[in-house]
Amino acid sequence: MMILSEVTGGAGIIRLNRPEKRNALSPALISEFRSALRDFRLDESVRVIIITGMGTSFCAGADLSYLMKLRENSITENEQDSFDISQFFVDVYETDKPVIAAVNGPAIAGGCGLATACDFIFADRRNARFGYSEVRIGFVPAIVSFLLLKRVGEVKARQMLLSAEIMDAEQALTAGIADRLSDDPLNDALEFAGKLIKNSGTAMAAVKRMLRDISIDDYKAAVSKLVNVNVLSRTTEDFKNGLKNFLEKDR
Repeated sequence: MMILSEVTGGAGIIRLNRPEKRNALSPALISEFRSALRDFRLDESVRVIIITGMGTSFCAGADLSYLMKLRENSITENEQDSFDISQFFVDVYETDKPVIAAVNGPAIAGGCGLATACDFIFADRRNARFGYSEVRIGFVPAIVSFLLLKRVGEVKARQMLLSAEIMDAEQALTAGIADRLSDDPLNDALEFAGKLIKNSGTAMAAVKRMLRDISIDDYKAAVSKLVNVNVLSRTTEDFKNGLKNFLEKDR
């Protein structure tokens, strides 16, 4: 199983379980994740959701075998794949229960996107890393950009997406990516979840819906546009060449 889930003390924990692949994203993992998240959203005994990674990584972004397949995808396949990826992030963002990312190691590209979809980010002070490396291989980090914009604003988002630099935990805290640094992010996330559970679940859900509704941007329309950007970026020569070089270097 690529996803492990459990409930403890009112907190539902979702663990990305591909430690040998640094918990990289694949269609199968995304499908399992969405199913586990859906179960927790419907389970009234779960008041708070925590997302973390098994092993030493939180999530290293897209799986290499998945990236290799992108080179052969048709436009229709890329459209469906981009939509599925967008819903992976939107599912987390639209969850009415509080969601905490316990970032135990690198959260890169889509992994960083997953963390920023959460309400709170607890980062391992020694091992957590954050960043968007997509432009290095000619790809556009389109879908995750709306989450980053909401968390840090346009100026910092520009700097992160254009530079492709990787931040350590202290830098992420300063930038507004991480909310708290921790020696044991999962344990501290569980402790914090215990405090959130004392709040009204109905009121917290209403607050999350309210903040989505009064957002300056229509994020649903934005996501639709960003899916198209994601699809088009896969057809560029820069991406094809950059991906080829990246895959050859990783072998």
